[in-house]
Amino acid sequence: MQAKPRPNASPAQALSAMDHLIATSMIGQQEMAQRIGLNVTDLTCFAYVIEAGENLLTAGDLAARAHVTTGAVTGILNRLERAGYVTRRPDPNDRRRVRVAALPEAEARVREIYEPYYARLAELFADYSPDEIAVLTDWFTRASALAAGYMEEHCRTH
Repeated sequence: MQAKPRPNASPAQALSAMDHLIATSMIGQQEMAQRIGLNVTDLTCFAYVIEAGENLLTAGDLAARAHVTTGAVTGILNRLERAGYVTRRPDPNDRRRVRVAALPEAEARVREIYEPYYARLAELFADYSPDEIAVLTDWFTRASALAAGYMEEHCRTH
């Protein structure tokens, strides 16, 4: 696919567009979480569990990804388990740890909400050339790492 002409934009305009996307996404996450009876943190943790697939996460893994304490992740897992989203399995290599697995019915409920949105995003990506998508992927990846690094340096309580 040939790249389409794009309007010129300054870094400030790009940051403003990013801020609008983040704000809209945050509101959307809150509304989607409400639709399935979770709070945003619990939904985010469930998304990490889904993303891990067969490489089941430990509670510690989940705490690190969600930037919460291991005590807080215990509460999150208790709520997700009570609501029928996850199950805990003993770690086959370390009996002191548990691994977290998504329940298929719960994963299907969440996918039902997100798949139409992701289909629209896929249509949007189809409007970009492979080279442009490579640039977007690089930018998202590097911006995520930058954000995680910034949070680690400035937002964690030690």
